[in-house]
Amino acid sequence: MTQTVAVLVGSLRKESLTRKLALALAPLAPKGMNLKMVEIGDLPLFNADHENDPPAAVKAFKKAIEAADAVLFATPEYNRSVPGALKNAIDWGSRPYGMSSWSGKPAAVISQSMGALSGFGANHHLRQSLVFLNMPTMAQPEAYIANSTTLFDDKGGLAKAETKDFLTQFMAAFGQWISTHRA
Repeated sequence: MTQTVAVLVGSLRKESLTRKLALALAPLAPKGMNLKMVEIGDLPLFNADHENDPPAAVKAFKKAIEAADAVLFATPEYNRSVPGALKNAIDWGSRPYGMSSWSGKPAAVISQSMGALSGFGANHHLRQSLVFLNMPTMAQPEAYIANSTTLFDDKGGLAKAETKDFLTQFMAAFGQWISTHRA
């Protein structure tokens, strides 16, 4: 069965390590899983005054999330939490009240950082929001990627076989999670 997965990258930077990590996951996905990047950089700051008649970028974003079977969140850690752009996307997707685009969508979280803490704080802060959004979120395997500056070769591919093996297992587990929890 085909699985369409919306991928949200928390970093807006063009050469983002989180974006490189998210792109590296596509060839590791199990057969039938299609990853689709859903961009968040064009979303205006959330403003409840506009939630009932949101801007076109928000409507397109919500439509992309609603078309997906599941959501993969890839996030760096900013100040021990999720980046503002990702939180903004979460807020827009959840509104207006009672019309959340997230509800019931299976989810997974992968975090990365250049240091040893591997985005642990961001990963867990994000999970708190996903509980409220009614997104069954894969608990195992956990995906905290440390020392991300060493992950990629000069062509953007994964440099270490053990990282590739772990991420392949992560994606296989997510495929099973989606099959089990798909609305």
